[in-house]
Amino acid sequence: MSTCTICFDFGNTRKKCAVFQDRELTEVIVLPDDSNETIQGLLGRVKPQKTLLSSVVNHNPELETILASQTRFHKLNHLSKIPITTPVGKPETIGADRLGLVVAARDLFPNSNNLVIGLGSAITYNFINKNHEFLGGGISPGMEMRFKSLHQLTALLPLVEKDWNFPLVGYDTRTNILSGVILGMAKEIDGMIDAYKEKYDNFNVLITGGDAAYFVYHLKNKIFADSNLIFKGLYAISEFNND
Repeated sequence: MSTCTICFDFGNTRKKCAVFQDRELTEVIVLPDDSNETIQGLLGRVKPQKTLLSSVVNHNPELETILASQTRFHKLNHLSKIPITTPVGKPETIGADRLGLVVAARDLFPNSNNLVIGLGSAITYNFINKNHEFLGGGISPGMEMRFKSLHQLTALLPLVEKDWNFPLVGYDTRTNILSGVILGMAKEIDGMIDAYKEKYDNFNVLITGGDAAYFVYHLKNKIFADSNLIFKGLYAISEFNND
């Protein structure tokens, strides 16, 4: 009998969910909000047996009660059962989204060292070694954050909308900012990848997140790109905790 699972990913920018029929991802949904009405409508349409919530924001306080009353529900946190170890000083401080990413990398490339780069509100660098130990990584400002800081922390620079079409040498303020932010981030990412490659062999790089498409063609390093990587990790965690 087929089992339906909904994995919720609530980040700083958007609230999204993915629907799985067994292990197959069938639908990704951007939610307008997490109100009772929205969630009840989704559950009524999809009729999942299992749900998982990964949230790094303050969400609707009734959400967890609704999911737990109608499905086999698990909220991802530092006490969740996961197929990796987290030998860091304070595992309770690890973002739920980062756990989802490294579990997905472990599932895809279980015998390799993996650097998972998440491109969202922030850039997260997440390293899991071939012994399935999540060692940590790094965090730096994301693309929107850089655009906003240039605008808000200066007197005259405008707020620029992201756009993949820009020259190396900007010819006006807008294209100067696009080149500086996007190519600057690409060089940062390549530099971080190179630093990890010098230290670790048998090494993969995975990139994901809402802004990944802006950088894939600017990177010199070979990468594995998957916009739904976090959902695949969340599904694997759901199976560990909801069976």
